[in-house]
Parts: sequence; C-alpha cells; structure tokens
Amino acid sequence: MSGTSKPKHPLFAAFEEHVHVAVLNRIGAGNDDLEEYVVDLLCRFLRTDGLFALRSEDGRRISSVIEMAAEGDIRLKADSFEQERRVHRHIGDYILFWSGIYPDFLNRLRLDGGLDLLCDYTHRAKESYYLVSTFDYPPHSDAAPVFKRLSEQFVPLSVALADVRVSIPLSVA
Repeated sequence: MSGTSKPKHPLFAAFEEHVHVAVLNRIGAGNDDLEEYVVDLLCRFLRTDGLFALRSEDGRRISSVIEMAAEGDIRLKADSFEQERRVHRHIGDYILFWSGIYPDFLNRLRLDGGLDLLCDYTHRAKESYYLVSTFDYPPHSDAAPVFKRLSEQFVPLSVALADVRVSIPLSVA
C-alpha cells in the first residue's frame, strides 16, 4: 500500500489503468485506496508462489479455503495474531482474485476433495477482510480502514475484477 519504497511491478501501470476504469464504473470515484490495493493484489498474484503462498506444516500447498481458515485460527493452528492476520488477508485476497479473474476455479475448488463443498466464499472473504480490519493498531493502523472497505465492497470489487479480466487483451501463442 502507499508509503512503501519497494519498486512497483512493471505491469503495475497497465493494471492501474484497467482497475481504475473498472472500479470507477462499479463503485464510483474516490476509491484510490481500493484501486491501489487491487492493483497490488494482481501484481502479487502474477506468480503462483504469491497466489498459493500458504503451506501446511509438511510444506504442502494449501488451496482449500477451509484449510486456510484453520491455519489462520489462533485457536487451531495459528501460532500468533500476526499469523492470523496474514492468513486472513490471504483468504480475502485469494477469494477476491479467483471470484473476479476466474470464478470457475472456485467452483472446481468447491468440489475438489470436498473440503470447501459448503463454503460460502463471498461470506468467508468479507469476514476475513473484516477480521484483518480489526488490527487497527500500529503497524497496521493505516491499513485497517482499507480492509474494512474491502469487506464492505467485496462484491462490486469482484465484479470490477471480472471487468478487468475482460478489458485486458490476452494473446495465446
């Protein structure tokens, strides 16, 4: 988010233009913080190690949202509140990304192994983003309001991401 000195991904500007138009059309003006967050999300998830960042204790990649939720539950597997925050941020991001960019993946995931069979992905993402927003103390106090808005605006942001998917010309060689 703003204020970081790390260099931006080369595709940041291209994503920024498409996300701006999509968010403007779906939510309206004055959502620069959400736009920046979504662009950053797209850049982080360009690599599969960002998209599938959560691993089990034995190193297995976790793709089930229900398994992710267990990893982020301080009462079950999370060994700190920071891990809980990190995992729930990832859950919200993971569902937002897939719901907008390739929603069929979530349908497939729901049936794959049956762990997510009864998972309401939208509810889970909104709940995860809201939980992250409750970390409203330093060093997370500046980001907390953005996560609250991500929770509140999840559905229109998902639709905006679908618009981005359609607006970016892809060529398959």
